Amino acid sequence: MGQTNRYLAEGNRVGIRHYRYEDAAEFTARARESKDLHHPWLFPPTGAGGYTAYAKRLLEDPTKTGFLVCEKSGSEVGGGDIAGFININNIVEGAFLNGALGYGAFAHAAGRGLMTEGLGLVVRYAFGRLGLHRLEINVQPDNAASIALARRCGFRLEGFSPDFLFIDGDWRDHERWALTADMVRR
Repeated sequence: MGQTNRYLAEGNRVGIRHYRYEDAAEFTARARESKDLHHPWLFPPTGAGGYTAYAKRLLEDPTKTGFLVCEKSGSEVGGGDIAGFININNIVEGAFLNGALGYGAFAHAAGRGLMTEGLGLVVRYAFGRLGLHRLEINVQPDNAASIALARRCGFRLEGFSPDFLFIDGDWRDHERWALTADMVRR
């Protein structure tokens, strides 16, 4: 199978593809290796059962879709080593055409620009193939790496939401970042 069939979209170093149930072992191993990087911001599944439930929601719920960011030079047959993940949640159609992004790099890939390239691919896919008009990122104000990624990919700061999401045992404040299809076309 050629790389053009392997990915939904690809850049110079990464491709994006949907989750697969058979990704459980690699995804959960990467999540376990990345616990210190992710804490206290996010908690991807670290066991097979949790991964299966997580992937099922992303594969079957029409208000969600998920992408794995894979290194094109990776060793994994059929998609490359998983560098991170980007999910579009709360997809609303009709007049809104909006989705909320959530993402995380795995420790071995952090700081290498792979997620910047991957998020750019997901943005283009969302505004093209999915027909969305707006994407939002809600990020805790102290999560400097996530904010830097949003900025690098052209998202604008739109506001502040106190007590926005329940994460790690408490309601956490978040900054709201957004990007529209019109902003990308400009």
